[in-house]
Amino acid sequence: MDIQNIIFTIAQSAPGFILAIVVHEWAHGYVAKRFGDNTAERAGRLTLNPAVHVDTVGTIIFPLIGILLGGMAFGWAKPVPVESRNFKNIRKGIFWVSFAGPLANLFLAVVSALLFVFSVKMLPQFGLKNSMEGMLQFSIFINCILMGFNLIPLPPLDGSRMVSSFLKGEALRKYEGIARFTPLIFIAAIFLSFQGVHTFGYILKPFLSMGYFLINIFDLML
Repeated sequence: MDIQNIIFTIAQSAPGFILAIVVHEWAHGYVAKRFGDNTAERAGRLTLNPAVHVDTVGTIIFPLIGILLGGMAFGWAKPVPVESRNFKNIRKGIFWVSFAGPLANLFLAVVSALLFVFSVKMLPQFGLKNSMEGMLQFSIFINCILMGFNLIPLPPLDGSRMVSSFLKGEALRKYEGIARFTPLIFIAAIFLSFQGVHTFGYILKPFLSMGYFLINIFDLML
């Protein structure tokens, strides 16, 4: 990619990416509050202001690397603080607080797909129409990928917390112990991708297909 294409990709993917990670973390904090824990709110994190959610590596460096390598923006925001001991129902709270982030990304993907198809089929041509539709396309697939990635049941991803809400005792302790191997698993997956074995690509492919499915569904409806 030349510098012009890099800047263009950043400009088109940044709005969807920022919205995706911010709403993801806000959803965790909001649902935690509904279950009795206002830690995120007291920390000033129960907000859609991107500035309080920025993580230098996950929000800036990692997405830029992804774009420079020819992909799309992918990363994370600073996790909102959650204290599960404050939940009225701990197991139920852990499950739904963890699931809230991926569900928020699904909601954004659906809305983005609806707006994209509406723009393509219903709106007349205007100066920024193509750029807006490009941003909406990025938003669809960024949200689908973030949802899929966070549902991977590897600690400390959201999917692992959802699984852990059903475990207890020794089974829970052993499952949470996998967390110390997670960085090695990710490093191995990245290394294999450079060897042509796209491990995460295989895992996330159904979620990319979901993006196309949403577009096709709304295309039939409108």
